[in-house]
Amino acid sequence: MREDTEQVIALSGLKVVNAEDGGKSISALGSTSALSELEGGASVSLGIDLKGIAEDSTSAIASSVDVSNLTQCSPRTHEFYILPIPNHLRHDPTKPQSLPRLLHYIFAITCTIFAANLYYCQPLLIQLSISFGVSYNQVSNIPTLSQAGYVVGLFLIAPLGDLVRRRPLILILTTTTLALSIGIAFNSNFTAYQVLSILVGIVNGVSQILVPFTAELAAPERRGSAISLLVSGMLLGILYARIIAGVIAQYVSWRVVYYVATGLQGANILVLYLTVPDCPVRNVGLTYFSVLRSTLKYAVTEPTLIQASLVSMVSMACFTNFWVTLTFLLSGSPYNYPTIAIGLFGLVGVFGILLGPLIGRTIDHLLPWTAALIATAALIVFQAIQTGAGGVHIAAVVVVCLGIDVFRQMQYVSLNTIVVEIEPAATARMNAVFQISVFAGQMMGTASGTAVFLKYGWRPAAALSLAWAGFTLLVMLLRGPHCGRHTWYGYEGGRHLRKPKVVPEICVQEATGDRDLEIAFEGLPAREGETAGP
Repeated sequence: MREDTEQVIALSGLKVVNAEDGGKSISALGSTSALSELEGGASVSLGIDLKGIAEDSTSAIASSVDVSNLTQCSPRTHEFYILPIPNHLRHDPTKPQSLPRLLHYIFAITCTIFAANLYYCQPLLIQLSISFGVSYNQVSNIPTLSQAGYVVGLFLIAPLGDLVRRRPLILILTTTTLALSIGIAFNSNFTAYQVLSILVGIVNGVSQILVPFTAELAAPERRGSAISLLVSGMLLGILYARIIAGVIAQYVSWRVVYYVATGLQGANILVLYLTVPDCPVRNVGLTYFSVLRSTLKYAVTEPTLIQASLVSMVSMACFTNFWVTLTFLLSGSPYNYPTIAIGLFGLVGVFGILLGPLIGRTIDHLLPWTAALIATAALIVFQAIQTGAGGVHIAAVVVVCLGIDVFRQMQYVSLNTIVVEIEPAATARMNAVFQISVFAGQMMGTASGTAVFLKYGWRPAAALSLAWAGFTLLVMLLRGPHCGRHTWYGYEGGRHLRKPKVVPEICVQEATGDRDLEIAFEGLPAREGETAGP
């Protein structure tokens, strides 16, 4: 066997290693017995002695296959011991994982439905105060409790994606959230409402299970657009919750909002049961506490994760500062807008949602680092416009609203793509750290922005965001896109800023019928002295 050829075999349908012959990538599916039966024609057409590969495969298996993973080849047939898993969703190690378009859209809709759970309460605060007979000050803590619960869930539950199968985890979280939402809808005690809000926040992190799961299923060259669609779904959920809750509560009881929410969740759970594939555990031998420890370890030892998290945290502080203080700016001089007019500015978020697919495709063509750098530089420009003219002319405010919304989404998706690509076996833990940093930025922007605006006015508040945006650019420039995983700063590994073109694989797979092999790409040059086929 030639030295420049790595072996490709399949044992019971399990792909062991990739093969390369003269720069052409080859993958084989089937059994070793099938390979051993191959004769001249097939091996001549590829220029590789497949029979020799089969004979030498024993040593390759011993060195390449993790025996602990062989137990995963047998697909599960039932969920929770009683619910049958549809046949087409059971794990098949002979078939590569993929992200069908329908499943992708279902994941995005799921993100919309469950992201909304955290924001239904915001337009309902007055109705809740009247219904429970409590003060506005008491009821104003409910959104904070929900968000605090969500952060707790990011640390305690989101990393489970690296420990257990994602399908049952998704079904458990969504079903638990549904049960708690039903409790909120029929609850008549304010303390119980607060407790249920915290619990909903904790278990409502299904979106942060779906993001790394989607990144795993999607092709590498489509990972940016795959994540972008889910992010658009989450943003749509926030907008939908605020609008639908406000409209419903205007005419009927606030409980109807939760009746509608539980109905949507129930229907969504049924769809998830019928569509989510059952994939094997990513890490065998880990325990829950080792997963939590490694999550904390990654937060302080992974330069790429730290860079992305720091940039996203500070950028989210800028974003939150702008939107929180915008209400104060528009309600005061020189604009003096009524509440309904101020609320219409929130519809600008629809523009960013509609551009989500375009943003994703842009990231797919560039390196994620490049896309994040472009977005960061653009955010500085729009923050500068706000600092200079935000309190002078409404046109400047509208332009800044559009620019900040679009480029913040582009930056967020790019950084999230970088994070989930650091370590394939730890995508859930990496993503959990990243998302926690985003919520830390929200709190930082809300507290600091409000304090500066109330004490010094709109321009110093905008200048604070401009300074923060400049800091994020410096952090981005500290590490280039090709730095090694454990390189803290510098530039190495090349200067290209776009993704390399994907070279198609040549698939060799077991076929039925008269031919021994089906070759996906024909016309391969034969070695000297050999014919081109059987």
